[in-house]
Amino acid sequence: MTTALSLLELPAASREHEQIAPKEPVIDEAMIKKFIAYLDVSRGTMINYEYGLKTFLLWMKLKGLTRPLRCDILRYKKELKEIYKPSTLALLLTSVKLFYRFLATEGCFPYIADHIKTPTVLKGYKKDYLTSDQIKSILAKIDRNTLIGKRDYALLLLALTDGLRTIEISRADVSDMRINGNSEVLYVQGKGRLEKDEFVKISPELAEAIREYLTFRDKDNSVEKDEGRPLFESCSDRNVGQRITTRSIRWIIKGRMKAAGFDSERLTAHSLRHTAITLSLLAGASLQEVQQFARHSSIDTTQIYAHNLDCLDNPCNEQITAAIFNQNFNRQ
Repeated sequence: MTTALSLLELPAASREHEQIAPKEPVIDEAMIKKFIAYLDVSRGTMINYEYGLKTFLLWMKLKGLTRPLRCDILRYKKELKEIYKPSTLALLLTSVKLFYRFLATEGCFPYIADHIKTPTVLKGYKKDYLTSDQIKSILAKIDRNTLIGKRDYALLLLALTDGLRTIEISRADVSDMRINGNSEVLYVQGKGRLEKDEFVKISPELAEAIREYLTFRDKDNSVEKDEGRPLFESCSDRNVGQRITTRSIRWIIKGRMKAAGFDSERLTAHSLRHTAITLSLLAGASLQEVQQFARHSSIDTTQIYAHNLDCLDNPCNEQITAAIFNQNFNRQ
């Protein structure tokens, strides 16, 4: 029997748990679905939160828990910390904290994750960028005499010259290519947007590469050219003619980089967008111009790139080394 004295001896979250915790497990697949439906976030964020909660649900089952306490959340955090990077740990913990805040708002469970800190994820370089010489090496390795080669060349050139995200490349249709004033453009459905209400300029070199691919792809005229025809299609036997997926795009870009000798965990499909933004800044474009080019909603995001370039250009390390070893320092 729980007495008033024993309640006082329990942590606050535990006392609340004793008072209003339900008899049946609160966290289950049905409740997760209800929580996901409640969220007002992008589909990608929903998927991440659902993954985070299912990971927590599995952990609870392995520990034999049905009604977790605050101490259980702390133990979960400690175990995650031994396995995952800070960014992944932050995602998994955030999904749990938001879920229990939702339950508390609904009045069906105490907020047991109050004041549990998530790790700080420093903003900065998460992926490396490529130099212009490295880009030339990657593109030169592509055999442009084949359908796959023509497609991959056009796809990589689009990602590099316009900084498109993989989801934007996947969503692109042939009919999204239009003439706007004196420029050829591609309308894109950007991150978190419901419509294709933004566009990027297409250089003559990119336009030629895309047309060369489309002409080769449609040379037999066996496929109807409708308004919704994907700009980039799968070439695999199982999915030939279907819209290329973001997973396939990541695989293609990673494979093309490896083929040119650039194999690193810090070089991914997103590195091409990172490269486009970084090279724009190095070429002298203003922050405002690069923000517009990258379609960043906040200039703070663009400033992260500029800050990291400033760090690379900072001469302090060379100056200190020169002083220690009695060398002359000449800033380049």
